Amino acid sequence: MPKRDSGRKKRGGTKEEREARGGHRQQALRDVLRAPEGERIALASYDPSATPAGPAGKAAGVAATAALAPRLAALQDRLYAASTGGDRRRLLLVLQGMDTSGKGGTVKHVIGLFNPSGCRIHAFKAPTPEERNHPFLWRVMKALPQPGEIGIFDRSHYEDVLIARVRELVPRPELGRRYGQIERFEQSLADDGVTVVKVFLHLSYEEQRARLLERLDNPEKHWKFNVGDIDERALWPTYQEAYEIALERCSSPTAPWYIVPADRKWYRNWAVSTLLLEHLEALDPAYPPGDFDVAESRARLLRT
Repeated sequence: MPKRDSGRKKRGGTKEEREARGGHRQQALRDVLRAPEGERIALASYDPSATPAGPAGKAAGVAATAALAPRLAALQDRLYAASTGGDRRRLLLVLQGMDTSGKGGTVKHVIGLFNPSGCRIHAFKAPTPEERNHPFLWRVMKALPQPGEIGIFDRSHYEDVLIARVRELVPRPELGRRYGQIERFEQSLADDGVTVVKVFLHLSYEEQRARLLERLDNPEKHWKFNVGDIDERALWPTYQEAYEIALERCSSPTAPWYIVPADRKWYRNWAVSTLLLEHLEALDPAYPPGDFDVAESRARLLRT
């Protein structure tokens, strides 16, 4: 990652609470990891093995991630409860990254911190024949979280400007229009109460090779290996360019991108969990008031 101000001062709370916030860091993690808006990003200048504002090492990182669970669960409960009183707000986590960057692993670890019944998860694969007969955002709209829910996209509408660009699946003029369509779509989500948290899991070329070799060397992981992944590695520079363009064209004040170094799995899990915590805390959902007389209902109940 590019060098940033490392000045820190002690914050309040227990040691576990400080570690869950990322040690003694001053800045919110969403400020540290937020991609600059409106300018071309050189991904080569971001270190995929870095741990910006993170806990001091794997053991501390795993512990800090676990320590986030009660706070995340409480905020999720409040978000869902608020929806029963008419609050339309919800949160959508969008995960993008190269193969083996850990989209599925992130989903597994993040969901473990929430109540799964309040989450809506969708993994986007290659479009079906029916989906290809509709505008590219059609299938995405069908998978959006409902008020009070937390949605998670494993891949997303960005595939339509990423693989579509790399594989030249659509004419360039149409591809160019899609960036604007995505930006307007995400603004419409924000206007309707959706907090969009877009995370690019930034993996290194070398770490991808190591993870693919791990799948080859372990028979229990052969089901996760696709020989086509080897061919895709030859297109690595083209994919990096496609991501750089998407990060530049589709990062806005209401739907910014966050670049999360993904070589260290423990940091990836902590960072994404912390980003979710910060956004949920900013929403600060509240339990709706009861529409009944508490004292009278209590008295009636005691008489039964």
